[in-house]
Amino acid sequence: MEKRHCHEIPCSFSSLLFFLLFLSLHFPSSVYTLPKEYFISCGSNTTIFSAGRNFTGDSNSGNSLSFAIEGKSITVKDSNRSTKTPPLYQTARLFKQKSFYEFEIIISGTYLVRLHFFAFSSADNLSAAHFDVSASGFSLLNNFTLKNSISTSLIEEFFLSISIGKFSINFMPQGSSFAFVNAIEVFLAPEDFIPNDAPHISRAGSSNSNYEGILSKALQTIHRINVGGKDLTPENDTLWRFWVPDDSYIYMPATAKSSTFHSDKPNYLDGISEYIAPDLVYQTAKEMNISSDGPSNTFNITWSFNVSKNARHFVRVHFCDIISKTLGVLVFNLFIYSNFSIVIDPYDKTGQLAAPFYFDFVVDSDDSGVMNFSIGPRANSDEKTAFLNGLEIMQIVGESGSVSGTHKPKKTRIFVVVGSIVGGLGLIGILAVVIGLCLRYRKPKTVENWEWSPVAVHRRGSSHNRMPEGSVIGSRVPDLNLGLKIPFAEIQFATNNFDAKMIVGKGGFGHVFRGTLRNGIKVAVKRSQPGSGQGLSEFQTEIMVLSKIRHRHLVSLIGYCDEMSEMILVYEFMEKGTLRDHLYNSGLPSLSWRQRLEICIGAAKGLHYLHRGSAGGFIHRDIKSTNILLDEDLVAKVADFGLSRIGPPDQTHVSTGVKGTFGYLDPDYFRTQQLTEKSDVYSFGVVLLEVLCARPAINILLPREQVNLAEWGMICKKNGTLEQIVDPSIKSQINPNSLRKFAEIAEKCLQEYGADRPAMGDVQWDLEYALQLQQTATWREPHEDSATDASAMLGLPNIQRFPTLSMSVEKDDMPILREDSANIWASEVFSQLRIDDAR
Repeated sequence: MEKRHCHEIPCSFSSLLFFLLFLSLHFPSSVYTLPKEYFISCGSNTTIFSAGRNFTGDSNSGNSLSFAIEGKSITVKDSNRSTKTPPLYQTARLFKQKSFYEFEIIISGTYLVRLHFFAFSSADNLSAAHFDVSASGFSLLNNFTLKNSISTSLIEEFFLSISIGKFSINFMPQGSSFAFVNAIEVFLAPEDFIPNDAPHISRAGSSNSNYEGILSKALQTIHRINVGGKDLTPENDTLWRFWVPDDSYIYMPATAKSSTFHSDKPNYLDGISEYIAPDLVYQTAKEMNISSDGPSNTFNITWSFNVSKNARHFVRVHFCDIISKTLGVLVFNLFIYSNFSIVIDPYDKTGQLAAPFYFDFVVDSDDSGVMNFSIGPRANSDEKTAFLNGLEIMQIVGESGSVSGTHKPKKTRIFVVVGSIVGGLGLIGILAVVIGLCLRYRKPKTVENWEWSPVAVHRRGSSHNRMPEGSVIGSRVPDLNLGLKIPFAEIQFATNNFDAKMIVGKGGFGHVFRGTLRNGIKVAVKRSQPGSGQGLSEFQTEIMVLSKIRHRHLVSLIGYCDEMSEMILVYEFMEKGTLRDHLYNSGLPSLSWRQRLEICIGAAKGLHYLHRGSAGGFIHRDIKSTNILLDEDLVAKVADFGLSRIGPPDQTHVSTGVKGTFGYLDPDYFRTQQLTEKSDVYSFGVVLLEVLCARPAINILLPREQVNLAEWGMICKKNGTLEQIVDPSIKSQINPNSLRKFAEIAEKCLQEYGADRPAMGDVQWDLEYALQLQQTATWREPHEDSATDASAMLGLPNIQRFPTLSMSVEKDDMPILREDSANIWASEVFSQLRIDDAR
């Protein structure tokens, strides 16, 4: 390489020139040194050392730093010095009127500005302060107060582009209140730390152009996340930043696992240094939770962050491939809001393992107040996994009053001086750089590889729900079946713009409307409403679960809509409504005993398929009469999978918080918090009694001993008044043997301990036998049934029960869904469609 340079200029000179210019062009951050100014301890007259910085007291008249305080202010001190309050937060400067700190800026560039607040105990109630903060035309804080943060310090961090000259931070009390601050940091960031432009992601997922003029704005740090790692404090960050773990932001935690890089240091490449993010961020990651014997998770990892609604954010996403064993095999997708995706190819970006890189975006938030990020494998990737190391979200909070949108920091650093010294030889030097770069060994590509692609749906053997490459899907929830998406306009048409006359039911999720699609299909439309008891998790659960199953006795999903923050599920319309509607309190004709048996058999078949079928392993967790629906031929179909969990047959239980509906809730599950498929069996046993006596599982209007249906049955047995629990409208229809068998089934289902209950397949078989007994009037052989008369039908065991209470317990994990069948395509769902009292 040097010999080629000798053709133009002497080797020694060209090499030196090449070296200097190469450094100036490619390693600006490598020569960055941590600044010593400005770090101000407000209200203090001493220098305080904190996390590697010396904070100079602003009351110290002997300080040599170039800053001043203008306006009327007083110093306040912590009145309780015996506390463990850090010294930096034991003093503050308080402003009764508009005042400001003024700093002398000698180098133009991007600056970090941090304002520290702590409402310590003093005669002035600092938590009552109410004020605004601005900085040289940037509006930083509006109507700021610490009323909700009085027990801990609060640091507000901003990135601002500041030119040479005077820079002021203004404190403006609101009304008769006051302002205060405990400490201030104003220091220069590494050169080009924040770009002036980045790909712009609109609410619709469009990224056709860059957003320009970032440097003319103020950026406020909202979230800084160390994915897969621990808390990082200023002591172990290169720019004295705080990073927090991602665990509280991750959706469906079981989809991810943490990974750690055990080498001493990541492999930093050109333009990337430890100042972008510290080593500890790049040495940890979250990756997809895949077991050694096959995937235990087939769904993307998703993080959700609270952000301001309808605002603009600068986002930096950090990657470092610490999980691959070889180069060039791992390629995956990054999704933002699930409607924009970019292909992440670590090898294409860096060319080596454990090499940090990052992507910057400007992202417009929607009106949900939540920003979602997901990662997931690509179909053509050799490795079906994905990873993320870190994430930063900064809100763009204001325009600069003195800096234009095309502002670039003035280059006043040493390498610009070197460039001016070489003067006329600069052009030759640049040519030398270009030639040298061309002759170097292959440099890893740095061109970002953008791709428009749909949200990944990880399934085998079906192309029914695959979207073509180049599609942009506006889905606010990842991993849904995109082939089932229905435009909001189509749903408006089907329901006559959600006409109140079309309402056929109401539950905790929202209203259920009857509708007709343009192709003539009758549908039930369940639309979420703000403040409903159900939400995003149950909405996503129903769709994901039903992408795995299909059965005659499970209600079919026609589609869903999640446009404009709507959560709408569209099902086949069940003409006859709920089983409960036909048992009591509806005025509908009474069902015959034979019809009731057939309905119970159909529901049992659906549950058996759910537990052990080709897509089996699901536990419904909310079986009740309102979640068993009837079509126009009275064919039963199980509904409502919003609370479902996976419970594969080879597992004994799933440990989880208790959810369900009291009266149907398995006491063994309630006691141990260990969910099994036998929990559904218990609930189904309660439904059997409900079918038999045509009354609710819980009726608080009845005398105390009759409130709980199962307990009431035991009392009737003890008192010899069993006839009270049989629906009078069917007493004369029931064959005694059929009734005896039915009571036996209910008794088995309602055993106190799950291990003593039958599987749903056995329940289905016994119900079919009870129907056979009803149809044929065949008496069982003595060895098959020792009962001698029908009055023994409700000889129920003495089942332990628990106090009445609502069992919609706090937020629980979403189910982890498996991919069991190559031939199952998403077309089924479980949800109440005509319910008056459902969730």
